[in-house]
This record gives sequence, structure tokens and C-alpha cells, in this order.
Amino acid sequence: MAALESFASIRNIVGLDIDSEHVRIACSSVQEIAPAAGSVHIMHKDFFATDWNHVLESLPDPLLVIGNPPWVTNAALGRIGSSNLPDKSNFQNRRGIDAITGNSNFDISEWMLNKALEWINGREATLAMLCKTAVARKVLHNAWKRGEHLKRSEIYRIDTSKYFDAAADACLLVITASIANGSFDCQVHDELEDALPTVTFGYRRERLVANIRCFEDWRHLEGKQRYKWRSGVKHDCAKVMEFRKEGNGYRNGHGELVDLEDDYLYPMFKSSGIANGFDRQPLRWMLVPQRVIGEDTRQIRRSAPKTWQYLQRHAELLDKRASSVYRNRPRFSVFGVGEYSFALWKVAISGFYKKLDFRVVGPHEGKPIVLDDTCYFVACKTREEAFFIAQLLNSDVAKDFFRAFLFWDEKRPITVGLLKRLDLLALARELDVEDTLKEFLGQYPGDCEQPLLFSESSFGS
Repeated sequence: MAALESFASIRNIVGLDIDSEHVRIACSSVQEIAPAAGSVHIMHKDFFATDWNHVLESLPDPLLVIGNPPWVTNAALGRIGSSNLPDKSNFQNRRGIDAITGNSNFDISEWMLNKALEWINGREATLAMLCKTAVARKVLHNAWKRGEHLKRSEIYRIDTSKYFDAAADACLLVITASIANGSFDCQVHDELEDALPTVTFGYRRERLVANIRCFEDWRHLEGKQRYKWRSGVKHDCAKVMEFRKEGNGYRNGHGELVDLEDDYLYPMFKSSGIANGFDRQPLRWMLVPQRVIGEDTRQIRRSAPKTWQYLQRHAELLDKRASSVYRNRPRFSVFGVGEYSFALWKVAISGFYKKLDFRVVGPHEGKPIVLDDTCYFVACKTREEAFFIAQLLNSDVAKDFFRAFLFWDEKRPITVGLLKRLDLLALARELDVEDTLKEFLGQYPGDCEQPLLFSESSFGS
């Protein structure tokens, strides 16, 4: 209806919907303003069972394809027993474990929009679809990788709470096909009414770039990973493994006040503590039963019998942890742990909070502070080194570099993959402090690169 009201030149209409009542209402409504000359075909059809080539070959160019495909994933439809799904296939070309785990989950609209782009490839056509913003990026990324000719791509952000009473980061995706060579850029508009874009993202060097300007300005800073980025400790059982200190005891998430040895207890910060600052003292403690992945936990029975008894009492919950990383590991294992976890000095950032704010984390009561698995960090040997690295990472130049690759609407926008792109030595050279960084890197063996693993003696007991 909106297209008919907006474009007087429309002559041929084809509409499909899986809901017969929607089809009936659409047929009735269109009759009132149908084009005087041309054809109108609104049909009760299943997208996945339709021969779209047959449908589209009868329509002349220029072609406009509009729609609002479902904002739901294949896994969500599977959980409710829906059969309105595409044929099972690894259409994203995931490799190995990614193809059989959550990484192979996808929005139904992503599959549908990829198909729609195939329809308009090589034609004088425009695609205009309502979809999640993340889906729009994936669809463009796939098209650019396939070498499809897109003359113009634009994203207009939508206030979903206003229009749909929904909480989602969504947009109107508008793509105009090209018969010849195309563009690898997409302009992003903050609102439907905005004529000028606020940012342009695109495809450069066979990857998606979030901000073309920042990428062009600072791409020379991409290079070697001088400090190894790590994630915090993963235990997947906060009510058992995390505590608040009360007097000489520790209260867990079940409300139990327990008496444990200090050997395996460490002050901790979660993402919120890193992102929001921590002038206060750590309020939580974590039980970390291993120093390295795969370490035999049975030794706790001898070295810390009260801790062992506590783990035994809660063994059923720990044994039920669903993640595959705990399979074929010693009982009560954790993940994302190594000698780096116990460095007295760290530079950390939250992976969840939408801010580029790197914090120095120092010891508390003589013990290293550990982080949970929603945080990322590099380990340092001294306070001076940690504050210097944090100063580098918090510089305007570093933040502009990261903005070249950051999509803030992602569930976890900051990742190890993002952080390790930045060559700190190149950044230090840009900021004219290269010699200082080389002095700190000189503490580690190798050519201006921190080792992947610290020895226990590096940080003391």
C-alpha cells in the first residue's frame, strides 16, 4: 500500500504471504488504489516453497523488492516446532565446530535477504527491507564477498519501540543493484528522515570495516600483537564459585556462609566493575581451583580440605555445566585460566559495555585480582608498565583505530579479535613513545613481543 501511494509509476504488483488472512486483507486494500494499467497478483504462498525465478522473470525492470521478513532465528523457530524454515544447509560456510554449535545459528531474514539479493543481481532493481541492523550488515558482507554488484547501499536506523513496540536494533536496508561495477560502501543514517549519513562502513581488504574514515586514517597501526590479550576466568556457576566476604567467612550465591582456606580464593571484578570504575575495594571473590587449564584438582583435597569439601557438596551443580569446554577435564575445572590470570598488574576492558575505557587492575590485600570471562586483559609485570600500556590504549589515536572495526550494536562489541589488531609498537611510534615501550618489552624474551605465557616466578607467589 505504501509503495502504491508513493510511486505513481508502478504497473505490476506481486505479493506473497504465508498467512491467508493477511492475503485476504491485502487483496481488499489494494483494489482501492491498484494501478489502472498493469497486473496485481497477491498470493497465499510459502517463501521457502516458491519458485522465485518463475515469479520474477515475468516482471520488467526497474524492479522494487520490499518486505519485512521475520525477526527470528532458525533455532528459535525450531524450539517452537515451526516448519517455516529453509532447507538445512551450512549456507554461511562455517568450518568445523562453528558449523555445529551456536555459531551456525542465523536469523531467518538473513537467509531470505541473501536470496532476494540473488534475484536482483544484474538487474535494474532496488531492495528495501525492514530487518535487524546486524542482519543488514551480514547480508551486505556476504554480497560483497561474493562480488555482487551493488550500486548503492544505505541503512536507515529505526526506533523500534516507537513503530513496533519492540526492543531491537533495526533498520530499513536499501540496496540498489548495478549491472556493471559496484560500490563496497554503505552509508548509515541515524533516522529515516536523515538525508546525510553519520558514518560509512564497508568492505576493505576482504573484511568488514565499521568506519571507513577511521580505517583509512589509522590502518597502518594494524600489525603484530605485542601483548597477548586474554579473557577472564570462565566457570559457568556463579552461585557456587563467587562469594562476598563477611568477616572471616564467605557467602556464596545460595546464601551459605562458608569457611574456606585462602589458597584458591581471589578478589575479582566483573565487567561492570571494569566499565564503571572501581575506586572502591573489590566486593566479590572467586574460587579458582586451577592455576592452568587441565591441572589435576584432586590435589586440593590435601592442600585445602575445607575447599575440597565445599566443592564436593556442590559437585552436582558443577557437573551439570553445559559448556563443552569442561568435558574430559578434571572435575571442578575452570576455563580461561593460566599464570597470566594471577599477574599482580593487568590492563583490562569490559567486553559487554559500550565504551572504550581501559583500566589498570592492581593487587588487593597482596593478592592478584582475577577477572570473569566477560573481560579482556593483558598481564603486566609492574605498576609502571600497566599504567603506560593503559595510557597508550586510552589515547585518541588508539580509540579511533578501534572505531574502524567496532559495531556497537553487537551483543559483545569488544572482542579479543578486535583488540589484537592493534600493534602497540606502531601506536607508540605514532605517539613518539616508542623507546619507552621497547624498554618494557625488553623484559620479555624475543623480538619486541611479550611471550604467550608467563612463568610463575615472573610475578612471585
